[in-house]
Amino acid sequence: MPSLTVQFLGSGDAFGSGGRFQPCISVRGSESHLLLDCGASSLVAMKRLGVDPASVDAIVVSHLHGDHFGGLPFFVLDAQFRRGPRPLIVAGPPGLRERVLQAMEVLFPDSSRVERRFELRFVELLARVETAIASFAVTAFEVLHPSGAPAYALRLAHGDKTVAYSGDTAWTEVLVEVAQGADLFICEAYSLDRAIKHHLSYATLKQHRARLTCQRLLLTHLGPEMLDRLDQVDEQVAEDGLTLAL
Repeated sequence: MPSLTVQFLGSGDAFGSGGRFQPCISVRGSESHLLLDCGASSLVAMKRLGVDPASVDAIVVSHLHGDHFGGLPFFVLDAQFRRGPRPLIVAGPPGLRERVLQAMEVLFPDSSRVERRFELRFVELLARVETAIASFAVTAFEVLHPSGAPAYALRLAHGDKTVAYSGDTAWTEVLVEVAQGADLFICEAYSLDRAIKHHLSYATLKQHRARLTCQRLLLTHLGPEMLDRLDQVDEQVAEDGLTLAL
């Protein structure tokens, strides 16, 4: 039996290129269910793909851009009506709590102050400090992507399995460490060979591919250039709904 099930609820960019949902990845272990990122379209994606939002124990955010955390106000408000008393953990970079509450107030005034049926528990992740989140051990690594707060790549360990995730970033040597020995490394490849500031191209990733010692590499956060030229890509590419058993 697999110890982890990974499902891509959103594999696209901030702009819905190719009709894809914004970043959101479901990771289910034997004891808990976690989301990696929660872009603004994530609640729609979950309901379209038949994933019950009430089953989610924790959401881990890589960085504070709207296509990675902007779904949280909708998720929390939906949970007020559909979730039981089980706490919801939201973990991410320093400044996460303030940014989420601000977004809630912009989108749904007074929603950040309402008395909830469940505890909304924020956890700030510190770089290179392993943190227990539900049944996962989560370690964040700072990468190169300005977002008004540290941007992180993440490693999630569950039993003998490890899922690594680049988040959004320009190339940095940290990614070699993040990918090391991971059963699955989910890595941004926003463009094919066009240089886009603060993002990874597939061409750059290919230059360093031999140094990424993950068991499996999967490309995500695909922009229009990448989607138009997938016939030139050798690595596996994520798509919305793709499910993997590890």
